[in-house]
Amino acid sequence: MEHIVLIGGGGHCKSTIDVIEKEGRFIIAGIVDKKELLGSSVLGYPVIGKDSDLEGLAKKYKYGLVTAGQIKSAELRIKLFYLATEAGFEIPSIVSPMAYVSKHASIGRGNIVMHHALINANVIINDNCIINSKALIEHDTVIESHCHISTYAAINGNVRVERGSFIGSRATTKESIIIPQNSFIKSGSLVK
Repeated sequence: MEHIVLIGGGGHCKSTIDVIEKEGRFIIAGIVDKKELLGSSVLGYPVIGKDSDLEGLAKKYKYGLVTAGQIKSAELRIKLFYLATEAGFEIPSIVSPMAYVSKHASIGRGNIVMHHALINANVIINDNCIINSKALIEHDTVIESHCHISTYAAINGNVRVERGSFIGSRATTKESIIIPQNSFIKSGSLVK
């Protein structure tokens, strides 16, 4: 198995660790976080560097993944994604074996598809997205890069979620709509 470096050590990192362990495709080499956290650990995995160490770590480890969360803004995840890419990491997508992804769906780089998420036919998910636990992405939907689809959110058919958007837990969209770039949809919303 190949080693992977996780970039961001907060709560979302813990959930991602669980998915990576369950998927069984990578060994977690360590976590990149703030300088003051060097030497600490997250769920038993050491914090081995800070953002400025990414280039050196990419020479040692082939794979990296952004594991910072996203609620108010996608800005940090976008910054880290480009730092990791420019450092030379290959950025894989991680899919829980307890999720369902149609063979007719397309998933880009750096995404995490959490436990019990369901991604149906002809869905396109671009790069660096979080498809959280029990989220539903229906047919013919496009999720642009750097979006977070939260727990139990339902994105109905033929929807376009534009870049950098956050869809809160249990939010539901009407079919065939566009969610504009950098939208923040509150938990439990009905989006028409």
